[in-house]
Amino acid sequence: MNISESFRTAIFNLIANKLRSFLTMLGIIIGIAAVVTMTGLGQGMREQVVGEISSLGSNLLTVIPGRVRQTPWGFMRARGSFKVLKYRYLEELQNMQLPGVRAITAELNTMKTVTYLGESTTVSIVGTTPEYLTIRNFALQQGRFFGDYDLRYARKVAVLGATVAQDLFGDPALALGKTIRIGKTNFTVVGVLESKTSMGQDLGNQVLVPISTHRQYLSGETYLQSITIQTVDQKDLDLVERIVRDFFTRKIGDAEQFDVLNQADILKTINTVTGSITLFLAAITGISLLVGGIGVMNIMLVSVVERTREIGLRKAIGAKPRDILFQCVIEGSLLTLSGGVVGVILGVLMGRVGARFTQWTFT
Repeated sequence: MNISESFRTAIFNLIANKLRSFLTMLGIIIGIAAVVTMTGLGQGMREQVVGEISSLGSNLLTVIPGRVRQTPWGFMRARGSFKVLKYRYLEELQNMQLPGVRAITAELNTMKTVTYLGESTTVSIVGTTPEYLTIRNFALQQGRFFGDYDLRYARKVAVLGATVAQDLFGDPALALGKTIRIGKTNFTVVGVLESKTSMGQDLGNQVLVPISTHRQYLSGETYLQSITIQTVDQKDLDLVERIVRDFFTRKIGDAEQFDVLNQADILKTINTVTGSITLFLAAITGISLLVGGIGVMNIMLVSVVERTREIGLRKAIGAKPRDILFQCVIEGSLLTLSGGVVGVILGVLMGRVGARFTQWTFT
């Protein structure tokens, strides 16, 4: 019996037992579909998270008060005082002209009620520097961002997030030039940011003001909450991190009172965690694939037992044991191959449907 004849016989036998063939394939279909769906969604989740973090700026080092330790599930703050990053440290870093550094900014955050006429909303008021706009990848939809002049003279100007502008004015275009009240101080709106979200958080629900203005009129705070440094290239991150750590260790006197978060390390941790989750899910769903494979073996064993007379007849007319084995292998291969193809197609469809509900990409 040649190969083409063996294939025809195998197809005939599978069609003759349609229900049994379908039920046998079903285990393979479900197993393959589950593995394809979970691995595709897991990879999509990883790309989504990495993309969201990268959208907040690239090649970043963030200096924060307190020591941060890494856990298997990410980063968490361990110990240290919040009052260690003095404003003059920011100025000194900017004057050092560090090699490989593109820009440096800082943040000072507080919650305040913003009022315009009869409308009010309580949002995050971020005191920062002109470099913040480019470092954090924000774009303006109206007006301008505050500049060095506004920072130097602590001018009472504000840039609204898109959500705040919508809440207070209805149309962001109407916000420019208007006077709003932040806490007990009047500010002039000079710009409105484009709408932006990250990690499910609405970044338009904030108001940006010069950090000098924030310190003088809103918080009275002399310590910063973070300093962010952007390098020209990712390869510069490690060198700049060493310089920055040495700088703050000398200034503060205790390396345990601050930490420097390297964006490349954070992305590496996220890739490791999401990769482990994807592998774990794939392993669980792979069990169903194993069960499907055992089902195929079981059905092939039953098929051989049922066809004992047919096998004896074939041997009587000259068929060799390897011919009988080859026939069984072809039938089993056709079952698993057909189930695999259908499973891949079904898995892709399920993955795309799942991606619509989770807002992840499916890859």
